[in-house]
Amino acid sequence: MITTELQEYVEREILPRYDQHDAAHRRDHVETVIGQSLAIVRQLNRQGANLSEDMAYAIAAYHDTGLCEGREHHHEVSARIIRADQELHRWFSDEQISIIADAAEDHRASSKQAPRTIYGRIVAEADRVIVPETIIQRTIQYGLEHYPTLNREGHYERTVEHLREKYGDGGYLRLWFPESPNAARLAELRQIIADPVRLRNIFDAQFDQLTD
Repeated sequence: MITTELQEYVEREILPRYDQHDAAHRRDHVETVIGQSLAIVRQLNRQGANLSEDMAYAIAAYHDTGLCEGREHHHEVSARIIRADQELHRWFSDEQISIIADAAEDHRASSKQAPRTIYGRIVAEADRVIVPETIIQRTIQYGLEHYPTLNREGHYERTVEHLREKYGDGGYLRLWFPESPNAARLAELRQIIADPVRLRNIFDAQFDQLTD
């Protein structure tokens, strides 16, 4: 169970920050990452681990707060926000806050280094919300917000390039828990990426919906 006062603080002061982010990283995203993080922690605890649900909750809640300063270094900014938040000392020791900050910093999918702790691996895995059509939709949303001058074909090319670079065979995305549902979902997404007709049909339907 999550400590009630911690949850109330996060819901009042932290989650509203996501309302200002791009469409792919708003409150629905952080709530999904929180839910998936807690599910992983509870599964690992059933297997004999002794992990803190409060820590996993805080890591997930703060993991993308750094997007307020842009995407490139958002993971580092998120860690800085955690270390600067004196309210967290109400629930966590200095050592725990350091682990929370490190995990948020390590969550980024494009990182060349493995997360330093199991908490970092948990949030990194939970952040991979691999639902193929949702991945494609959010890729288009990001493009529409950040590359407004592109036409449909430009957005399609950018979408394909991003999907191949991150999710395709040999892409930089790594999964940290082989038993995670993400493994099967990633395999399904890779089948779509490898099928140009199917990918184009999904893209066109999503693009029309988002630009209607």
